[in-house]
Amino acid sequence: MDGNSQERNKPKKRKKPLDPTSFEEMALAYVARFATSAAKLERYLYRKLRERGWAEDGNEEGPDVPAMVARYVDKGYVDDAVYARAKANDLLRRGYGERRVKQALGQAGIGESVADDVAPAEHTARTAAVHLARKRGFGPFALEAPDRERREKQIAAMLRAGHTFDHVRAVLDADSADAAEQWAEDAREETGSWDA
Repeated sequence: MDGNSQERNKPKKRKKPLDPTSFEEMALAYVARFATSAAKLERYLYRKLRERGWAEDGNEEGPDVPAMVARYVDKGYVDDAVYARAKANDLLRRGYGERRVKQALGQAGIGESVADDVAPAEHTARTAAVHLARKRGFGPFALEAPDRERREKQIAAMLRAGHTFDHVRAVLDADSADAAEQWAEDAREETGSWDA
């Protein structure tokens, strides 16, 4: 047996329970390191309380997590709108569609009105669909024309990525890669907008 396997078998030391100072420091470190929403911060803090416990003698109930989150929102440390815009833009650049973006924002605790505010413009949604097809070698970006089964799989993959059926069909039915990219550009000319 080597020394590493013996260390793996040792029980993990339980970290000290949180007190007001360590709890505040942990919350500040989290918002400083990660872009987050108010709901994600709240879930994180409750999880840490469950894992480590609370050591405050006079306050058996523990800290007021919702009040702490509200204080961080008031100070501008946490901004759901900024987080939603950044998350939506990241997902769109990776080729995901509007439905998938809204799903991710909902999981992060972003309200429906904020999610609607950062919904992608038509040009952005089309560009994301073209990007996914190019990245995955679908439709006009494929090396060879797909058979029926492969085409159905491509359609399903694009739908799972959150694109509308109209966008999927337009990209996969494009005559060439240039035609697909022109289809996305046409929306920019129609709306004059390119971002979410």
